Amino acid sequence: MGTALVTGASSGIGRELARLFAADGHAVVLVARRLPLLEELASELRARHGVSVAAVACDLAAPGGVQGLLDELTARGLVVDFLVNNAGFGNAGPFVDSPAERELAMAELNVMAVVHLTRALLPAMLARGQGRILNVGSTAGFQPGPYMATYYATKAFVNHFTEALAEELRGSGVTVTLSCPGPTQTEFGRISGVDQTKLFQLSVAPAERVAREAYRALFAGRVLVIHGFLNRLGVQLLRVGPRALVRAIVATLNRPPPAARKA
Repeated sequence: MGTALVTGASSGIGRELARLFAADGHAVVLVARRLPLLEELASELRARHGVSVAAVACDLAAPGGVQGLLDELTARGLVVDFLVNNAGFGNAGPFVDSPAERELAMAELNVMAVVHLTRALLPAMLARGQGRILNVGSTAGFQPGPYMATYYATKAFVNHFTEALAEELRGSGVTVTLSCPGPTQTEFGRISGVDQTKLFQLSVAPAERVAREAYRALFAGRVLVIHGFLNRLGVQLLRVGPRALVRAIVATLNRPPPAARKA
């Protein structure tokens, strides 16, 4: 058994992944901003599975947030065997209408925190000759995303970063897996506002299913898992579709309805 660090563990895919690790007897480090939700989940996991659970409230998008988490791990003597970079958020609407601070915080959390945590914890995994990293990217990362420009761009980074790292570490004993969900039943849709768009009206997957597929892929050592047949088909079609057409289609799917834009 090992110890899994799961960011964004207070809800959605992160919470479900934490439950899966605990169910298999692994210790879990839960990381998110909302301590009451983390403590509630920690109590659940301890009661159900009798595993060690640490709840660490941390804003990974804030200056010094990632380093604060790393210092907390050291202070508690926690060794991470499984790193799950799941924390992230998005924002629906025209880029120019979004507060600059929100766009910059998105890049900090979705991109920089992933790089920082991976770079900090990977050397020890390599030294032990074993470890697993799961990065939650998105099908959004396979194309540009008008009306969610920064979010799609951050997920493109996560997708490419993860696949590249997986190839670099081939044969090292450390595996890297990229989970690419499409629209999923989490707080993300409501908080970002994308739940009002045509994209979320097409098909929305349960967070439990996405987490289960990602978890299985992680322990199978797979590099990439795209969740759902329609999502896999869509990614394949992107490879042959004209870029102008792709941009136009995504803009149509992401454009918030008039009422949402006025709100």
